[in-house]
Amino acid sequence: MNKVLWGTLANAQDASVYKLLNLHGMEVAIADYGATIVSLKVPDRFGNVEDVILGYDNISGYIGDTQYLGASIGRYANRIGQGEFVLDGTEYALSRNDGKNTLHGGFQGFNKKLWRARLVRGTEETIEFQYESPDGEEGFPGTLTTRIVFTLTATNKLRINYRSTTDKPTVVNLTNHAYFNLAGPHGPDILEHKLSLNANYFLPCNKTQIPTGEIASVRNTPFDFRASTAIGAHIHDQSEQLRIGKGFDHNWILNAKRNNEMAPAAEVIEPISGRTMRIFTTEPGIQFYSGNVLKNCIGREGRAYQPYDAFCLETQHFPDSPNRPEFPSATLRPGEEYNSTTIYSFSQSHAPSDIK
Repeated sequence: MNKVLWGTLANAQDASVYKLLNLHGMEVAIADYGATIVSLKVPDRFGNVEDVILGYDNISGYIGDTQYLGASIGRYANRIGQGEFVLDGTEYALSRNDGKNTLHGGFQGFNKKLWRARLVRGTEETIEFQYESPDGEEGFPGTLTTRIVFTLTATNKLRINYRSTTDKPTVVNLTNHAYFNLAGPHGPDILEHKLSLNANYFLPCNKTQIPTGEIASVRNTPFDFRASTAIGAHIHDQSEQLRIGKGFDHNWILNAKRNNEMAPAAEVIEPISGRTMRIFTTEPGIQFYSGNVLKNCIGREGRAYQPYDAFCLETQHFPDSPNRPEFPSATLRPGEEYNSTTIYSFSQSHAPSDIK
């Protein structure tokens, strides 16, 4: 593992980047600012190792970032409607940073915090980040202590484990917001990537992208990714839901989720490079976002990122769950532990005929 001093924040705290490496050429770099994945290098079918996520050249890009590139998201990933919820009879008003809604934890979510890093010694490359969110931060109740452990395995898997405890009843929903393009930094957009989702249902949204409460079948809709399908195959179909999200930006309900078990969630294949990413998670849902509102975000090497330059697959509890008792509960109480794991597994198809 390598540690590199990255820069100094406005409050004179130093930020650093930690690199995890394995013997197959895979490398992941994670900053303590935002517990952010700043680089993820993966070999293709020809042995070329390239970065498969969007990012910035230096810390100033992440400080000014509004797209959550690579960031750890909390306290609550996705949206909470009207920026408020009631828990045990008490109404909590949150920061409203997305119109009238709260998005990804508010104005200064976990992506804008400096996390404390700790090397975890063992047989695998592992780093842990910890942050203590004080009671009332962005309006959320309870002092929430969170640890995120990143592990790079010898078999090209990136495992992320999230654990939180609280001293007061609260809500919590954590994820990572990496933007993937498996073609690499100089490849085409993601519309030809083949995506499959282990989900028969998704959550339609209203015009402010809050779930309506309907649980809709994907059958005969553009949202059917049960079989491997090009992301761009139906992204421009005439659909009210696609108009609302300006493309795909919805939560899919993962199949057969019971008792926090690890289960397959998604697979993505990039046809030219052969890079394949499979996602496994203990979470009940996954947000597929097709990068619809990336617009002139100046990223690595001065590149202006544009819509569909990358996609996100955010494992999560459902959006607006604190206001939807019929959804899986996102409530965490004293004496309990929030414990969530997601695995990104990378491999390669070695010939074009391997890709259907």
